[in-house]
Amino acid sequence: MNYSYKGKILISTPDISGDIFSRSVVLVIEHSENGAFGLILNKKNPTMSDRFKSFFDFPVEVYDGGPVENEKVFFIIKGKKITEQFTDITPEFYLTEDIESVINAVLQNEINIQDVKIFSGYSGWSSSQLDQEIQRKVWTVVDVYNLDYTLPNDQTLWKSIMQNLGGEFLLWANAPEDISLN
Repeated sequence: MNYSYKGKILISTPDISGDIFSRSVVLVIEHSENGAFGLILNKKNPTMSDRFKSFFDFPVEVYDGGPVENEKVFFIIKGKKITEQFTDITPEFYLTEDIESVINAVLQNEINIQDVKIFSGYSGWSSSQLDQEIQRKVWTVVDVYNLDYTLPNDQTLWKSIMQNLGGEFLLWANAPEDISLN
């Protein structure tokens, strides 16, 4: 491994596979010679969102972090650290799996639910797998540019980033989701 993609955004190359990574925007949380770990920022999970309504007295959105360990829950939080169990993403954002601390902090108004993004599962790559996928152009790597990881995002995030990349990416941004219809 010559380079770490930690802290970078991966934009999926459009294809006709229709799997969870189709038109995905992934934040790479960790990347080393042992593999990579990331979370999909723009795929909502209605089933898990319904489950989380039982924890809070208000609706919350849960996102598919990826296809690995879907019952595992992760939180990206903006601002105040409410647990000792966290991984810094940037000086402003961190990741935790400490569900009890997050729920308590929200319910006790220590943090605002708008500063929390909840994920079910994660995206994982074995040693050198991510590097190989990037070489095969499955992913386009983008430096982070003032992206609020806790904002409620959907497919418009993928399209917006593709449009900002310009060139051939602009063509992909405007293509139908099923490119075989183009």
